[in-house]
Amino acid sequence: MSATRLDVQGLACERGGRALFANVSFSLCAGEWMHLQGDNGAGKTSLLRLVSGLSPAAAGEVRWAGVPIRQCAEVYRAQMLYLGHTLSLKDDLSALENLQFEAAVSGEPLDETRARQGLATLGLRGREHLPLRVLSQGQKRRAALARLLTTRARLWLLDEPFVALDPGAVTQLVDLLGQHVAQGGLVLYTSHQTVPMGGTGHHYRLAA
Repeated sequence: MSATRLDVQGLACERGGRALFANVSFSLCAGEWMHLQGDNGAGKTSLLRLVSGLSPAAAGEVRWAGVPIRQCAEVYRAQMLYLGHTLSLKDDLSALENLQFEAAVSGEPLDETRARQGLATLGLRGREHLPLRVLSQGQKRRAALARLLTTRARLWLLDEPFVALDPGAVTQLVDLLGQHVAQGGLVLYTSHQTVPMGGTGHHYRLAA
């Protein structure tokens, strides 16, 4: 079994007493990406939360390197980065402070130089110290995505990462995801947009 492999086996999710989806199974290996598709309400965000370990599944399990994630939670958290559609950034903190805070929470202390470089790469040079509340939605999204430039995680779980980005930023993010996959990383993402992802990819559609 590969040390960098994600297996989703028979996952089921219930919300409000009704079945949202059931029997979802797929695998993702090092150097691969998967585009999770589905109509609004199909459960894409819920599935990502199950895969991340943030929510419990009604049935089935998620395995990392062949081991159920509940049995290797610490190792899995160190190898996985989850960026939700609803940004978890704090409006009263700057982009720089948010980036360093999120890194620290993930157990990856981040020095200011690297943090500033990550933000600058995503077009936030000169805005690093501004309170997040004064930035546009696109700039806030870039501030969150800067985590991708500073993390050591191999598995990226991204919920609608292209939302609010202009075409140039979309191209830049696609390139960043491609580089991660080319270096043996794994990317599982949701998006209503179709983007030209290269490398080895898969598509999985959830039925509403």
